Amino acid sequence: MNIEPIKAFTDNYIWAIVNKSNKSLWIVDPGEAKPVIEYIKAQDLNLCGILITHHHYDHCGGVAELQKKYSIPVYGPKHSDILATHLVADKQKIFLPECNLSFEVLAIPGHTLEHIAYYCETEHLLFCGDTLFSAGCGRVFEGTQQQMVDSLQTLASLPDDTLVYCAHEYTLKNLQFAQLVEPQNEDSARQLAFVRGLEGKPSIPTTLALEKKMNPFLRTHVATVIAAAEAEAGKPLDEAVNVFSAIRAWKNNF
Repeated sequence: MNIEPIKAFTDNYIWAIVNKSNKSLWIVDPGEAKPVIEYIKAQDLNLCGILITHHHYDHCGGVAELQKKYSIPVYGPKHSDILATHLVADKQKIFLPECNLSFEVLAIPGHTLEHIAYYCETEHLLFCGDTLFSAGCGRVFEGTQQQMVDSLQTLASLPDDTLVYCAHEYTLKNLQFAQLVEPQNEDSARQLAFVRGLEGKPSIPTTLALEKKMNPFLRTHVATVIAAAEAEAGKPLDEAVNVFSAIRAWKNNF
């Protein structure tokens, strides 16, 4: 079983879950159909189904065309903009027989109200859409700040060796911001140098262990992050959600 990125738009990743032994393919968040179809042809694969994390167009815009061409199941959260054949909810289990993988659905609202993630416990794989990025997190568009904090904690509670497959290549800018928040953080400094050396190659997947060391949005309980957030906000911040909100507002204007 391999997981490979299919690039879409300017910085999106459509994730390909590939079983080369039987040439089967499941994809996650196809915002565009064309790159998926080109990938299928180039790799000589059979598309078996789609997993959707949320309703934003850059994550599900290619579903209709792919469904029409391949007549496949589509798993996704309940939302009028998602053409899902199977609606899934928190704690629900789904099985991808062609890849012999089982995933648990995790409700992670904040970026959108219906946002979900797919977690495979046996392989420690996490497809988290736009909730958690490497060294960052998604903007809070529909949910509340508290929902986003809770969702990030849900993801942070997974095993440290979990491989995080987020949906955008935002890592370089996120690390630059992380260094602004914690200039003495050697982990983010080291990762920033590493990502710069990639010269445009994918920086994803990351691991939860690394994210806990350098991602300011997972470190709202750490003294250095609290101090930076309070300096930016110009006032004491006595709760994690207030620290998060200050950092998120800071990042929005970074």
